[in-house]
Amino acid sequence: MKIEREIKTQIAQDLITSGKVIIVYGPRQAGKTTLSNEIIAQAGLKTLKINADQIKYIDVLSSRDLTKLKMLVSGYELLFIDEGQRVPEIGLNLKILHDEIPELKILVTGSSSFLLSERITEPLTGRKIVFTLLPISMKELSGQFNAFELMDQLEKLLIYGQYPEVITYENLRQKEDYLREISESLMYKDILELENIKFPMKIRELLQLLAYQIGSQVSINELCQKLGLNRQTVERYLHLLQQSLIIFRLNAFSTNQRNEISKSQKFYFYDTGIRNVLIDNFKTLILRNDVGALWENFVIAERRKKVLYERRYVESYFWRTYHGVELDYIEKKGEQLSAFEIKYSKAKLEPPKSWVEHYGNNYQCITRDNFLEFVL
Repeated sequence: MKIEREIKTQIAQDLITSGKVIIVYGPRQAGKTTLSNEIIAQAGLKTLKINADQIKYIDVLSSRDLTKLKMLVSGYELLFIDEGQRVPEIGLNLKILHDEIPELKILVTGSSSFLLSERITEPLTGRKIVFTLLPISMKELSGQFNAFELMDQLEKLLIYGQYPEVITYENLRQKEDYLREISESLMYKDILELENIKFPMKIRELLQLLAYQIGSQVSINELCQKLGLNRQTVERYLHLLQQSLIIFRLNAFSTNQRNEISKSQKFYFYDTGIRNVLIDNFKTLILRNDVGALWENFVIAERRKKVLYERRYVESYFWRTYHGVELDYIEKKGEQLSAFEIKYSKAKLEPPKSWVEHYGNNYQCITRDNFLEFVL
C-alpha cells in the first residue's frame, strides 16, 4: 500500500526551483528516507546518495575544505544526505556547497531536529527551506481510503497509531511488536547518543508519566518528585522529547482574566500507538477507561499535522478557569480565536458562558461524527 505524503509535492517543487537547501526533519521511522527516494526518482537528476553513518563521507562533509567537497559532488546534480545530524559542522559545510556550487541541488534528512537545527540554523540562514514529516496523517490516509473506510479503521488507528510500518501490518501482534521495538530502542537513540543524559531510564519513566496524563494538566513539580530529578533536568528532558517530535505541549490560554489559569500545560503524543505501548495497553476501546483522553490526543495531534502541513501559523492552547470550566483546544491566528471541545461520543452543544462573555461564541464540538472535517 503506497500512501502519498502531503508535503511531497511542495518538497519536490522547492528542491528544483528554490535554489535553497531542503531539510526534512522527523522522528525515526516516520518515512523520511522513503519520501526522499520517491522525490529523487521523480526529479530525474544524477544523484549522490550519502548515508551519514559512513565515516568516509563524514570526513569530507565536515572538512570545510572546498576542494574535497567539490571532488565529492563532481558530476552530480543532486546531493542527498540521509541522517545529516550525524555530520559534525554540517551547517557550515552545506553553506560552502550552497554558496560555491549554486547549481547543485541539496536534500538533507535528520531525525534529531534539536541537534540538526542547532548545527544548521545560523550557517544556513536564508539558504534553507525546512519541512517536518510526522507519522501518517488522516488526510494522507484519505488519499487511499474513503470516509467510510477511514471510520472503519478508526479504532485501530487510535490503539496502534500511524507510523508507516504499523499501518502496513494486518496482524495486530506485528503492530504491537513493532511499537515495542521502536519505543525501547529507536525512539531515544538520538537523545541518548548525542546528548549527555545522566539517567537514560528516566526519559522512559517521564514519558510513561505523561502517557497516563494526556488530556490533564501536568505539574512539573509532581514530575520532579516522582522521577527524583530537579526541575532543570525535567524541563530539559521535556524540551528534548518535544524537539525529537515524540510529544508536544499545549499551554493554558489566558488574557489575564481573574478566574483563568495561565501557568499550566498539557502534553500530548504525536502518535497514539507510542502512547499506548508506553503504558502497555492495546485493549479494544470497549475495554478501556481512557477512551476520552485517547480520543482527545488523537484529534489534537491530527489537527496539529494539518496545520503544520498547510503551513498555517497558528498558536494552540487549552483553556481552563479556577472553577474547573475548560475547553480542550484553542487556536489563535492573529486576533481571531477558535474554541473546540473534543468528545468521543455525545456532543457538547453549548460553549461555557464565561468563554462566550470574554471571547465570543466561536465554538465547535468535535466528535466522531464531524472530526474528519476538522482534520482533513
